[in-house]
Amino acid sequence: MTRPSNKKRLIRSGFSLIELLLVLVILSVLAALIMPRFTNRSEKARITAASTDIQNIGTALKMFEVDNGRFPTSAEGIGALIQQPPGVTGWSGPYLERNNFNDPWGNPYIYRSPGQNNVNGYDLYSAGPNGQEGDEDDVTNWGK
Repeated sequence: MTRPSNKKRLIRSGFSLIELLLVLVILSVLAALIMPRFTNRSEKARITAASTDIQNIGTALKMFEVDNGRFPTSAEGIGALIQQPPGVTGWSGPYLERNNFNDPWGNPYIYRSPGQNNVNGYDLYSAGPNGQEGDEDDVTNWGK
């Protein structure tokens, strides 16, 4: 009976550089195929969250209008839903529980009253993923 020497056991116990590189290439290819699907879903989820936020803030703005006969001015902003603006007597708020009016990308929602797109109401929108107003990725309370 011959036993392999300890040196032969040590040499055979590890992975070769080629095997490690092959595994790394396979993992990279898999990541390249799978990651775009996850990042696209993440962006869609943020757009849906912004749209939902705009609807919820819109509901609170309508309650403010019922109580006060008008929407908050652009100067008062949507902060008027949380804290009573000076000179407003019919205020029955707060109309929202939260006081963070940032979109899912960390930028503040943009509010204008009277609106440029909704001339008898207000404009409420997010500048979208790129943070620039007036382009195709904006999430708005009016139709495109």
